[in-house]
Amino acid sequence: MLDNKPPVLTIDGPGGAGKGTISRLAAGKLGWHYLDSGALYRLLGLSATEHGTSVDDETGLCELALSLQIRFGAGQDESVYLDEREVSHLIRTEQAGTMASKVAAWPGVRAALLDRQRRFRQMPGLVADGRDMGTVVFSDAARKIFLTASAEERAERRYKQLIAKGIDVKIGDLLADIQTRDERDSQRAVAPLKPADDAVVVDTTAVSYTHLTLPT
Repeated sequence: MLDNKPPVLTIDGPGGAGKGTISRLAAGKLGWHYLDSGALYRLLGLSATEHGTSVDDETGLCELALSLQIRFGAGQDESVYLDEREVSHLIRTEQAGTMASKVAAWPGVRAALLDRQRRFRQMPGLVADGRDMGTVVFSDAARKIFLTASAEERAERRYKQLIAKGIDVKIGDLLADIQTRDERDSQRAVAPLKPADDAVVVDTTAVSYTHLTLPT
């Protein structure tokens, strides 16, 4: 029965809208598990790069997706492990984000990772962060939120993050990358980026997303 399943809160949206920050805060406040679904695609992109698998090779990517050995840190530990190797820093680069968007466009890849994502649904509950959590992976979730913000604002946020880390970037390049990824994610044939019909849409453009209040 549906009522016997652990509850799920889905928080979808494009990169830089604040969904990762809000999702972690919500999971901590609720005492629920947390799924960063984007990390799975970033890990697959990293694995593909390291194995020499082309982003155009859907079959090869699917085989990698099914064999990935992944482990996440517990609680507020944001560590991510691939084959027992800590790779958190490697999957948070702009290149990793671009790779994730490219491999995620393949229907076979999304199917290969679907069950893995759904296994995160455990008691007492799950906060799931991604791009198709409310529309596909957990379409039966009782509460769904879609965070959005202008591409310009998201580029500015990313620029500040990278500069703070000592990484020299141009905001124009970041904006172009964000716009390209938005188009790719929203126009892919399977599980495109869009709000679920029953999602609450929150625009964070003019809001400090670390202080957002989630709808009750």
